[in-house]
Amino acid sequence: MNWLLSTALIIATVGTIVSLLMLLRYRPVRGTYSVSLRHFTLLLLVYITVILSFSNLYLGLEMLGIAVLKEGNSHVEGTVNHLIEDIVYFSAVTLLSVGYGDLVPVGIGRIIAMVQALFGYLLPAAFVVTSVLQVAKKEE
Repeated sequence: MNWLLSTALIIATVGTIVSLLMLLRYRPVRGTYSVSLRHFTLLLLVYITVILSFSNLYLGLEMLGIAVLKEGNSHVEGTVNHLIEDIVYFSAVTLLSVGYGDLVPVGIGRIIAMVQALFGYLLPAAFVVTSVLQVAKKEE
């Protein structure tokens, strides 16, 4: 079981890195606006991939018995469906904002949440930079 979870965590990490590289390397088709629907779709897909990858990481650690989230004053508990729901919610809130405080990372979860929040701030910046560079190239 530990081998399976470790493999899933590695796949999630590789998926996140590949998604970020795709966002940075994406070039709009010549003759179209540099900020296109395709570009926004790619950004959305990268966000979804990163949310699910970090969710997979949190879930894997929870399944290994390493506490990463706390709800109120107690460890996140309940059915597996409730755990998955809480983890995906926490992952999305951490990536898209600074969090609400209803679910709090603990232990190694704090470091992972900081990295995820950093990704959340860097993704729009990468999107804007790629778009601006494409506009600058077209003007030359």
